[in-house]
Amino acid sequence: MNEQRKSLSEVHSSVDATQRSGWRKLLAFLGPAYLVSVGYMDPGNWATDIAGGSKFGYALIWVLLMSNLMALLLQSLSARLGVVRQLDLAQASRSSYHPIVNFCLWVLAEIAIAACDLAEVLGMAIGLQLLFGLPLVWGVTLTVLDTLLLLVLQSYGMRKIEAFIVSLVAIIGASFLMEMIWAKPDVGALTRGFVPSLPNEEALYIAIGIIGATVMPHNLYLHSSLVQTRRFDTSERGIWSAIKYNFIDSAIALNAAFFVNSAILILAASTFFRAGLYEVSDIQDAYKFLAPMLGTDWASILFGVALVAAGQSSTITGTLAGQIVMEGYLNLRIAPWLRRLITRLIAIVPAYVVIMLYGEHKTGELLVFSQVVLSLQLGFAIIPLIHFTSDKQKMGVFVIKPWVRVCAWLIAIIIVSLNVKLVFQEITSWIESSADSAWLIYIFVIPVCLATGGLLLYITFKPMLDMRRADQLAKSPHGTAADLSSLDKPVYQRITIAIDFSHIDTLSIRSALSQGGKHATYQLVHVVETAGALWYGSEIADRESADDKVALQKYADQLIAQGYSVQTQIGFGNPKRIIPEIIKAFDSDLLVMGAHGHQWVKDLILGATVDTVRHRVNIPVLIVREKTSTG
Repeated sequence: MNEQRKSLSEVHSSVDATQRSGWRKLLAFLGPAYLVSVGYMDPGNWATDIAGGSKFGYALIWVLLMSNLMALLLQSLSARLGVVRQLDLAQASRSSYHPIVNFCLWVLAEIAIAACDLAEVLGMAIGLQLLFGLPLVWGVTLTVLDTLLLLVLQSYGMRKIEAFIVSLVAIIGASFLMEMIWAKPDVGALTRGFVPSLPNEEALYIAIGIIGATVMPHNLYLHSSLVQTRRFDTSERGIWSAIKYNFIDSAIALNAAFFVNSAILILAASTFFRAGLYEVSDIQDAYKFLAPMLGTDWASILFGVALVAAGQSSTITGTLAGQIVMEGYLNLRIAPWLRRLITRLIAIVPAYVVIMLYGEHKTGELLVFSQVVLSLQLGFAIIPLIHFTSDKQKMGVFVIKPWVRVCAWLIAIIIVSLNVKLVFQEITSWIESSADSAWLIYIFVIPVCLATGGLLLYITFKPMLDMRRADQLAKSPHGTAADLSSLDKPVYQRITIAIDFSHIDTLSIRSALSQGGKHATYQLVHVVETAGALWYGSEIADRESADDKVALQKYADQLIAQGYSVQTQIGFGNPKRIIPEIIKAFDSDLLVMGAHGHQWVKDLILGATVDTVRHRVNIPVLIVREKTSTG
């Protein structure tokens, strides 16, 4: 197994926050949450916010507030995981779940990143089209070139990346501040929008899209890694300080993102909804209508500039998230430019397909759909995060408080419940509209949904069951009394005995026979370790191999004559590898090996076969050793 790499190793602990105090220390910690926050104001958010504002006015602004509070709590948990355990969310998952489960979680995370990248591709292309009249297909093609931007920025260090992102966030914020001033929203109606309500099922669809666009799953992976770019005092006091400053960083950055998202929805509500334009969901339409409705061309220009800034900033964080997810789940690292290029190519294919087949007017629906896909992935990132930060054994004194745990689980339940409802509605509508081809949905779509649901249940309840078992063992450190009524029955039926033709063989065979008696079947195993055997394996025909076969059979004949059931097996090569293979093929339930007492230098020279073999088999191993006299 490869050694665990540090998350984002090229910038890990690259920002020193140890020799600072007061405001300087706060400034040293500020930064990671700003990179995370751009994911909360990317073009996908624009699509859901514009759709929500134009169709339902201010009625869904409470969803934005709720999503922001959810995001603040979850991002603080993500930061805590990275600070305390020095693992990102993907690495923590890899250390906790089965490899197959981790592979599935990786696939889902990659789908989420591809959906996010799709929104960034379309957003950038739309922004270029609005500002410069570039055809959308050309804009989508040009977005491939920005794969090199992150590589250039990384060469200047983490602080330069953060400064660039903060500059883009400032451009977005300033643009929408001016838009808000020109729009003159209805304050009374805006206030009533904070009262929770869902006018209809379409509002639910858009609300889920808003949640997915705001509480983005890949941001949880990203934040748990970015906080590790700070080098801080690792004492208990220093870790608590790092947790506090990272929470302040998150609160400032995510409130800025909330302002931008609210401004977009309020802008759509105070212009399009107020004018009766309820079907303005495309960013292009919003750009086109803003100037005449607000009375200034700058309204549209600033809208386009902010859109390009949002798309470009999001593409950088998406690249980092993809690197973190791949390295964390698979411990696999590829060249950053290749990783970025693959992700971008995956994203532009659906963009090309939609534009070519359905035209540019369908990009708004594709953007909203990409955010719904993000929401559907949320449970697979949130639930492991809650488990990891609730684990007292691994988090120690930094484990989250019970009330935080309750709030986090409520968030997870709300998000998963809404997603289940949405999936059920969508599949039902597909079946009703597909008529003769409904069988395809039953064969392909429903099994995938059930398998995904099963995976979600697994990652939800398995850690709880493991923790319960651990608690039971902790309460009864010496275990409980076992049933001893069947001691007369032999426990082992198939026993393998490792033979090395030394004085220890007699003790090994005697010990094995005492375990199984004449009811068991015995397998005598010897591994030929000559250079020829290592190279040619069973094809070797040298003198030593032939002699070993004869000697092994002599042992077997003697035991058979005494009434024991015995088989023999010669192996060739490295016994550390060959013996476990033979045991598996024989289906042994006990292995008996002789130990010669090699220690220290002899182990290095001769190889600790016994120790290696016992870690590679999943059956009991009886190790016998001759008594040594003491003077």
